[in-house]
Amino acid sequence: MKKETLGKLFLLTAALIWGSSFVVMKSAVDFITPFVLLFIRFTLSTLFMSCLFLKKIKIIKKEDLLGGFCAGLALFSAFSIQTFGLRLTTPGKNAFLTAVYCTIVPLLSWLLFRKKPEKSQIYAALLCFIGVGFVSLDSSLNMNLGDVYTLMGGFLYAVHIIVCEKAMKNTSPIIITILQFAFAAVFSLGASLLFEDLSLITQINSSIYMHILYLAFFATTLCYLFQNVGQSWVNENIAALLLSLESVFGVFFSILLKKETLTLQIVLGFIIIFLSVFVSETKLSFLHKGEEK
Repeated sequence: MKKETLGKLFLLTAALIWGSSFVVMKSAVDFITPFVLLFIRFTLSTLFMSCLFLKKIKIIKKEDLLGGFCAGLALFSAFSIQTFGLRLTTPGKNAFLTAVYCTIVPLLSWLLFRKKPEKSQIYAALLCFIGVGFVSLDSSLNMNLGDVYTLMGGFLYAVHIIVCEKAMKNTSPIIITILQFAFAAVFSLGASLLFEDLSLITQINSSIYMHILYLAFFATTLCYLFQNVGQSWVNENIAALLLSLESVFGVFFSILLKKETLTLQIVLGFIIIFLSVFVSETKLSFLHKGEEK
């Protein structure tokens, strides 16, 4: 299997797991404050990654620390604002508004690196944005404070993708993954000490232990490992598009767990998103075959 194909599979798997994590995260933040939850999540993820890749830790260079610091700061910022948003809005709207990064990444790449996206990627990103809107937004289209926070989180996720791409050019994706978790855990600890009650860790209800372990191992360790490895093998615009499918999976799991109801609007959204992936993957090259003869 080619690296690019395997990379796309990794990114799609990450989107699937992240989609399932919206419902889990919503349940967790009802019992734990955001920064404390993120501190536990990133600390466990750092430990998991360190156990899995102990040899990689031994070869971390001083130059890697800056990339890990920037990636960790972007990750912590995005997660924090998204988690605050999730407390004030629904999982479906949180999923949609976070997915704005699929349209922001090509623009940021263009702005920062003069890397002009292909027209097909712009069309695909716009289609995807419209599609997840159909899937996740209700008919009222109301926007509350939680929606504003989530939109800001979506922008920061786009920044995170760009930062990771830049950092991984100089080191291993695994090293960047470990370092970003470690720095994100440190930032979360600092925020917990400043703004929340860290003693909540000793009062965690046993019923959400599995929620935390799922978020730490599957939705953080495994997913970000898949994202960073996959992103190193796939164009960042296509990577952002595939990762944005987490919003579709998020609504799917909400429907599966009877948190949301399947409607014609959601079905239409799935169709539009499928078209966006099709445009991105084929680049509509079949339309130009006749012109090449």
